[in-house]
Amino acid sequence: MKQENWYDTFIEMLNKRYPKKTQLIHFLMDLLELEREAVYRRLRKDVMFSIHEIVTIATAWSISLDEITEINSGNISFQMKMMNYLDPSKEEVNFLRNVIQSIEYLKNFPETEFMDICNKLPRKLFAGFEHLNHFYMFKWLYQYGSESEAQPMSKIVISKERKKVTKDYYNAIKLVPQSNLIFDCNMFEYLVQDIQYFHSIYMITNEEKELIKKDLLALLAYLLEVANKGYYPETRNKVSLYISQLKIDTSYSYTYTPEVNVCYVHVFEKFEIHSYNTEMVSNFMSWMQLKKRTSIQISEVDEKYRIEYFTKQRQLIESL
Repeated sequence: MKQENWYDTFIEMLNKRYPKKTQLIHFLMDLLELEREAVYRRLRKDVMFSIHEIVTIATAWSISLDEITEINSGNISFQMKMMNYLDPSKEEVNFLRNVIQSIEYLKNFPETEFMDICNKLPRKLFAGFEHLNHFYMFKWLYQYGSESEAQPMSKIVISKERKKVTKDYYNAIKLVPQSNLIFDCNMFEYLVQDIQYFHSIYMITNEEKELIKKDLLALLAYLLEVANKGYYPETRNKVSLYISQLKIDTSYSYTYTPEVNVCYVHVFEKFEIHSYNTEMVSNFMSWMQLKKRTSIQISEVDEKYRIEYFTKQRQLIESL
């Protein structure tokens, strides 16, 4: 491929990530530590981004240079963005806000679809419930943090800024035109067992357990409303909810849009490895859609199973 062609593709990808030119300019100024005019010259192609600058941008945005240059290495690369979710840096907060802005932008494309296959409660759901979100942060630090971070839940303090970003993410998710969620049939059972375990070793107090339980019941009531209506009540955007009849070993998801598609494997509670590779995303979409064959749809249809499922989950949570 000629240099001008792959470079045009690279510039095009930058503009797709930030359709508003001012946002793109500010991001590149911060990331590359360049003056405004220097960024403008690069985007106008008066001056080319240096190799170091291209790699820096590609790393920050998980852009595959193989795909841009059409170099077939024979490998499909997955990447992981490391984040400090408890005390994020300024750069990490900006990255999270950019993610939220990207999701909000997707509301303009009716074809956009999110699909999640979950063996644990997905972040897009528990993010709207303060004590439940607090529990997941505590659990993550206890499992994957340093020894000094393995503290009781009461010692884990989440900043106001982090809470604001989490709330904004929860609201933005509902703007996506189409969502498919497939739950492991024992997902809530696994969560209740986790809560009981941490309560038994005195890492969660009785009061905290009751607050988490209250959030879980509120989430369950919200999910029942979504399942009954087949859409998010706040935005009326379509949601199809399924219960897998087979065990789900790992959580997967994909985002399909007319412009950029990406697939994820969710790991270590708070992270995911992802790929923009066209072939891999296509395979993910096919594999995940096939999962519906061993799942029961409970949104809008099969009222009997829907009532039975939510009754069982409510009883399970009440047992806490």
